Amino acid sequence: MAIHKIQINDFVSDDYELIAIHSSLDDYKLAFMLNKELDIQLSKNNAYVEIAIPEGKSAFSNFTFDDEKNDIIWTLIDNKTTIINSKKQPTSLFEQVDITVFLLPEFKKADYLIKIENIDYGFDSEPIIEKIQKIKNVTTAYAIDITNLKSKNNLIF
Repeated sequence: MAIHKIQINDFVSDDYELIAIHSSLDDYKLAFMLNKELDIQLSKNNAYVEIAIPEGKSAFSNFTFDDEKNDIIWTLIDNKTTIINSKKQPTSLFEQVDITVFLLPEFKKADYLIKIENIDYGFDSEPIIEKIQKIKNVTTAYAIDITNLKSKNNLIF
């Protein structure tokens, strides 16, 4: 009998678009502005996206919108979070033991990511990016090429 190995890449699909956003806005303010500008309804997701690292678990807050009319799922997610390093004990009162963790370490300068799932082959993200760039306190927004992304598995949630 033949043995068939299933690898994680068998479950990863590239039917999504990824947009990086550089902004000083808080996540809830950015979600509100995106709702207004893109005519979507992002709402806070109580389940955090968790990634395990040697120092502990990191949790990324996110906002989701399931557009049932167009069968598209929108997710706004923080690209960085801070965790307390439980393995390293502080030696003084003022010593920091916090660690910054990135969802996509290749894009450390991006503050937020928008993942648009279940898109068609001809989906064009440029009009969306142009609308995002019009938002006050958004420095820039751009599409991320997901084909060569090393931390693609972090986007499985």
